[in-house]
Amino acid sequence: MNVAIFGGSFNPVHKEHINIAVSAINSLSLDKLIIMPSHSTPQKDGRLSASGNDRLEMCRKAFSGIACAEVSDYELKRGGISYSYLTCREFAKKYPDDKRYFIVGADMLANFDKWKYPEEVLKNVNLAACARENTESFDSARGKFNSHFSNPVAEVAYVGKKVSSTRIRALAALGEDVSSFTGEIIARYITDRGLYFMPEVAGVKKLLKPERWAHTVRVAVTAAEHCAEAGVSEKSAIIAAALHDCAKNLTADNELLKDFTPPDGVPESVMHQYSGAYVAEKHFGVSDKDILNAVRYHTSGRKNMFALEKLIYLSDMLEEGRTYDGVEYLREEFSRGLDYGMYAALDRQVKYLEATGRKIYPLTKEALNYYKEYKNDK
Repeated sequence: MNVAIFGGSFNPVHKEHINIAVSAINSLSLDKLIIMPSHSTPQKDGRLSASGNDRLEMCRKAFSGIACAEVSDYELKRGGISYSYLTCREFAKKYPDDKRYFIVGADMLANFDKWKYPEEVLKNVNLAACARENTESFDSARGKFNSHFSNPVAEVAYVGKKVSSTRIRALAALGEDVSSFTGEIIARYITDRGLYFMPEVAGVKKLLKPERWAHTVRVAVTAAEHCAEAGVSEKSAIIAAALHDCAKNLTADNELLKDFTPPDGVPESVMHQYSGAYVAEKHFGVSDKDILNAVRYHTSGRKNMFALEKLIYLSDMLEEGRTYDGVEYLREEFSRGLDYGMYAALDRQVKYLEATGRKIYPLTKEALNYYKEYKNDK
């Protein structure tokens, strides 16, 4: 019998998980596919998470249409960090005479040498991998794996689409529809159970024009997708992103701004960062100084910014709806690190303001000078 484990946080499960499962069954001629939600996955702390029971139930609903698939609560019951070597060891004991596979994506394959006791995993299972979004990433990951290990990797004949559980969580946190990623049944379950939803920022949408809200959602997705490497919690990233433009469409005589005192010498295009921080604190009840400062300096920047401030500044400037000349270069610098991204983005902003004859706010000049050591001279 050919049997495989398909593990992961499934936080939440989505359509690509289903597609991978079906492709694995066909590519590996599987008689049984065991879907195994993890209890706690290494290196995924700080992310929004549904309970183990909710993730288990979502998997049961999502994979119910696949005859040879069964959903296991083994790792959830075991508790603790879900190390794959422990699961694969037990898997081998339960199916000693069968052909055993462990399914991973190209991203996990590329970092397999950093797993805890990878040799123990390979002693008990054969790895089977699929490309996440393109065959080039898979070929690169397999090449890296082959440089460390002699075990062959079975290929699952499927190239995935760009869907991430992180994106779904960010959308659900802001009350947006996720059914195009998860399917109607899982989307309804998420909504009915209030999974990932952040009621503390639920009122922001009412303050913004539709196009401004759409931008805010994209900023939240970008911030969530980059928060781990920035060392920022997913919740803080999404809250700050949701609030960053909360005063953008408010007029000066709006009731929410009746006690707001505008700082002197601030260009009109920058003022909403200060009024936004005021509304975030006074109306939405935010007391976290890092979140308030991320809102307060998201347009101008400032020297010596904290990680969340830089993350929101860059996410605002580089969210996927931005299409101006040079944005891809700025995204590449962002991928190198927050400080490289900050210098490149500030340099572009100052040059744009100079070219259009607009006032350059002093904080922006100071920030550019502060981050000059991260200039890319290539």
